[in-house]
Amino acid sequence: MPPELVFQYVISGLIYGSIYAAVAIGFNIIYNATGIINFAQGEFAMIGGMIASSLSGRFPLVLAVLAAVVLTSLSGAAVERIFLRPVARGGVLKMIITTIGLSIVIREAALLVWGESVRTVPFFSGNEVSSVSFLGANFSPQVFWIVGLTALVVAGLTLFFRFTLMGKAMRGCSANREGASLCGIDPDRMVTIAFTLSAGIGAIAGCVVAPLTQTHYAIGSGLAIKGFTVAAFGGLGNSVAAVVSGLFLGMLESFSIVIVPEAYKDVVSICVLLLVLFVKPSGLFGSRAAGALKDF
Repeated sequence: MPPELVFQYVISGLIYGSIYAAVAIGFNIIYNATGIINFAQGEFAMIGGMIASSLSGRFPLVLAVLAAVVLTSLSGAAVERIFLRPVARGGVLKMIITTIGLSIVIREAALLVWGESVRTVPFFSGNEVSSVSFLGANFSPQVFWIVGLTALVVAGLTLFFRFTLMGKAMRGCSANREGASLCGIDPDRMVTIAFTLSAGIGAIAGCVVAPLTQTHYAIGSGLAIKGFTVAAFGGLGNSVAAVVSGLFLGMLESFSIVIVPEAYKDVVSICVLLLVLFVKPSGLFGSRAAGALKDF
């Protein structure tokens, strides 16, 4: 295989790996605060991209993206307050099933609002014909935005959960909700903040990748599967591991088309997910607590 083609595959894997990592980080935020898997996470990325697409024709791109992130964050808080809080006392499994139902409802609502048309967001820098050449490979400058924002999000969240009182409080709620409450922490407030933060990060991911991949009302489910695969593979709750796992899965998918037709590359992520669930449910970098995933 020519070296320039190899590097082109590497760039492609880097792009999709960063996308999967960003969605997986949203899964981890919710898991760190509640101990549940939010299968509606992919829909937040879809909503962010669709709102940015709708607003970018009327406002400067920066304002459109900021508005998309804010509105999606508020929708995340609303989803938690209206739909998930009433069933929170019913246990983790009931909440997980509720998020699956929410994913379907949000997707159908997006179909009513935006229709079936494929939409896009303007490039953050350059345009659709701009390209950067490196080692014989050509790629869009948007790649730098995708990788850079993913790195900033990971660094920020790592510092947030390790060194801030609110981050530690959110992790405490996940470990022991009643114990956290006895320590003066409001678990309901922490969960709302977690959903708000998770939805906002999903919106950032949806906005930054839309110029390259475009967006559509039905992309959320696919992103959720890939994001969940990455989160489980790295270990639920670990954002740094999500990035490593996301890049690994992106590279694996990118190079898999050398062996299998491109139409079947999604099978790779499903196989990885099944392998992780059967062999090491806690993930490569996960704790035993994350291994509870096998119970679902």
